[in-house]
Amino acid sequence: MYPLTLLEERAREAQERHNLEGLAPVQRGLIIGDVEAAGTPIILVHGVVDNHTIFTLLRRSLMRRGFGRTISLNYSPLTDDIRRVAKRLNRLVERVCRETGYERVHVIGHSMGGLIARYYVQRLGGDARVHTLVTLGTPHLGTAPAKLVPHNVARQLRPDSPIVAELSEPAPGCKTRMVAVWSDLDQMIIPKRNARIEHDDLNARNVFVRGVGHMSLPVDGRVVHEISTTLAHIDADGTTLAPGATSIASQTAKRTPVGHRAARAQGHGKSASSG
Repeated sequence: MYPLTLLEERAREAQERHNLEGLAPVQRGLIIGDVEAAGTPIILVHGVVDNHTIFTLLRRSLMRRGFGRTISLNYSPLTDDIRRVAKRLNRLVERVCRETGYERVHVIGHSMGGLIARYYVQRLGGDARVHTLVTLGTPHLGTAPAKLVPHNVARQLRPDSPIVAELSEPAPGCKTRMVAVWSDLDQMIIPKRNARIEHDDLNARNVFVRGVGHMSLPVDGRVVHEISTTLAHIDADGTTLAPGATSIASQTAKRTPVGHRAARAQGHGKSASSG
């Protein structure tokens, strides 16, 4: 029965992915108007106390909004080293890029999953592959409760851990856009502000949501909307497609970088005034 159930689940997901009924016009516009943004692979990295199922509702919500590829990185709750899992994420990203033809991906990390992804981006050269990193309730500056847990990976989540120190080191030229979602009701992050990204070299934005617990962050409607809106907008110079791969959207509506548009407008203004 299990294989049959799995096939039925995949069939439902495929149907949801292509079904436009019930979508708001802005959501339909994403599917039709920006194939590159909608097709960019999204890799999900769970926290140490859960597994890939924490993202079930988020995955379905993203598919309903037009995003086509979500891949989960699974790792054992018995893992004892964030660095080791970050290397696994590196291998997964490289495989996904080879298989999809995309040069860059998006990553969403919940709790420790965000720290794993950030370590990959900052310390293992992952910024060359990750266009956007979204973290949900991630202890970027460590969390006090980790001091009470006598486990190797918990020690890495302490405010004074070597991992936290490494991520505080300079990261000049880091290409990845980062968004850190944090809440006033996150029971796992103490103090709460430690779920924010505070780093002068990073292109980071901190998003505060009120009244959401740690395990509810991946399913909260406001958080899902923030993620969808963020991933729907790829910078003009931040294409995620690999050379030789072509977006359908690029055939009909090529983007002009903002600077070029400004120069073009200025040029038109000069020609009009000179005439």
